[in-house]
Amino acid sequence: QVRLVESGGGLVQPGESLRLSCAASGFDFDHYAIGWFRQAPGKEREGVSCIYNGNNQTFYIDSVRGRFTISRDNAKNTVYLDMSSLEPEDTAVYYCANRPWSCTLFEMYFDSWGQGTQVIVSS
Repeated sequence: QVRLVESGGGLVQPGESLRLSCAASGFDFDHYAIGWFRQAPGKEREGVSCIYNGNNQTFYIDSVRGRFTISRDNAKNTVYLDMSSLEPEDTAVYYCANRPWSCTLFEMYFDSWGQGTQVIVSS
């Protein structure tokens, strides 16, 4: 049974940092890409970042590039999203999802999803 569990969300002030984790099980982690998505209140869900182990491929949307870093620990079947210089616009529920092989930020190509973790950036 495929399982993706996000953690690490919380309430932070602008400029602060957070690390999100996505713990995966039930599939061949080494050969799957893991994506992070987010959905802000009143907005559609958008792809934020993606990582694929096979060729060290990583993707970021422009609004987070340079502030967010995605990484994976294959020994722990976990993907991390290190978020720094957080802005109120980063407030959203963050989800991780899996897809076989290479990265994309189009959610329609992802198979399974976690339940999400809330990030609130506010002073």
